[in-house]
Amino acid sequence: MKYVLLSAVMAVLCLLQGCTVLAIADAAGSAVVYGVKTTINVLDAVTPDIVNKK
Repeated sequence: MKYVLLSAVMAVLCLLQGCTVLAIADAAGSAVVYGVKTTINVLDAVTPDIVNKK
């Protein structure tokens, strides 16, 4: 019975670690997306005719 409980606890810990990795990857991806958006907005503010060709 101890081994079943130990196996269940280990499975839960592995799942939590996977969720943590996904959360970190999601935060890093969001930071990159917002960084790119900010860069585009700054370039648009500095040189609006290059980004917004009419």
